[in-house]
Amino acid sequence: MTYIPISPSERDAMLATIGVKTIDELFSDVPSSHRFPGLRLPKAASEMEAAADMDELASANESARDLVSFLGAGAYHHYIPAVVDHILRRGEFYTAYTPYQPEVSQGTLQAIFEYQSLITALTGMEVSNASHYDGATAVAEAVNLAYAQFRGKRTRVVISPALHPQYRAVLRTYTQGMGLDLAGDEPGADLDPDPGALSSLIDANTALVIVQYPDFFGRLYDHSRLVEEAHAQGALVCMAVNPVALALCKTPGAMGADIVVGEGQPLGIPLYYGGPYLGFFATRKQYVHKMAGRLVGETVDNRGQRAFVLTLTAREQHIKRERATSNICTNQGLMALASTVYLSTVGKTGLKQVARLCHDKAHYAASELGKLPGFGLCFSTPFFHEFSLCCPRPVAELNAYLLEHGILGGYDLGRDYPKLKNHMLIAVTEMNTREDIDALVEVLGEASHG
Repeated sequence: MTYIPISPSERDAMLATIGVKTIDELFSDVPSSHRFPGLRLPKAASEMEAAADMDELASANESARDLVSFLGAGAYHHYIPAVVDHILRRGEFYTAYTPYQPEVSQGTLQAIFEYQSLITALTGMEVSNASHYDGATAVAEAVNLAYAQFRGKRTRVVISPALHPQYRAVLRTYTQGMGLDLAGDEPGADLDPDPGALSSLIDANTALVIVQYPDFFGRLYDHSRLVEEAHAQGALVCMAVNPVALALCKTPGAMGADIVVGEGQPLGIPLYYGGPYLGFFATRKQYVHKMAGRLVGETVDNRGQRAFVLTLTAREQHIKRERATSNICTNQGLMALASTVYLSTVGKTGLKQVARLCHDKAHYAASELGKLPGFGLCFSTPFFHEFSLCCPRPVAELNAYLLEHGILGGYDLGRDYPKLKNHMLIAVTEMNTREDIDALVEVLGEASHG
């Protein structure tokens, strides 16, 4: 429902309750000169004319539906079963907001409960909240948890240089003014290290170590030893993960991670030109009271029937503002539901099949591209479905040529890592056919010869 009607008598009753006679009186504090500014709007259009104008504007865009996409870097083109959108559009769920009277919204609470259960099973952790805005904000909230856990007495955060550059940027925005010592991702840091290379940066003042799995370059490392070394210093470890990769790879929980975060977009959420997305957040039970957001639990009502409640809610609207850990909940209702429906639909076997297709197709692409003169894999480390490709020409030039042939090329790594100039990050998903990959190889071969 997009419009909630009220009768004139209901409107008058509400106005009388707050002590005004007209709606205009509600805006009396706004200077009259600013109430109706000259916006220079075009002549009013009919619904049909407006729809035609919007269609014309939208037609200027090109999406992954129109192009063969090998662009990833944190947002991936996966197949989404039709049932996901069908469920999301039901009137009972079709809102971005979580309920403000949760006890009367049992369906929504159950959906969030199922979401939390699926995330904990996927990550190998004990508890999950009901989502953040995106993967980047989830990483930043992990820092907040660690800072709160040590009551601000530990101020060092060790960051892998292979953590998504945009995640690192958001982290710095979130934490400015907290007096933190952020170490590990300085310009010039080694981009091809053993995970243990971060160990030398961990000391008794370290609150949190953050790594990505697979990392931004697509590489897979077992972080078990790094986790042990961090724990030996009393520090916590956060792993930012690709949820699809966890269907095949060792879970962060099995490696001993304390916090697991990530971008949930691959789990049933379209690319959407960059959002809205879904940041999942899971941790160990002992840190649950420091975890931002909401936690839905299962109980029984006064009739002994199964029921769901907000077990934990650390929002500024519910407790003293200065004690709140988060104001995030806006997208829990819809984006978390999308991932819940997706994971429930594909199931454990289906998700593993998706992951296997991504892995196998990416390795086929890497093998074929590596045969092209002037091209080669940048790293020899095992990878999931993304890999870094050394190119003989600037990536921008190659991508322009690919676009002319209906192919959306990989991410230009030189934008964020100057030492990786002429390096392209290529992502392959189950949506890429063998013919798509062969076309990529052929066109890049043509482009490399000018």
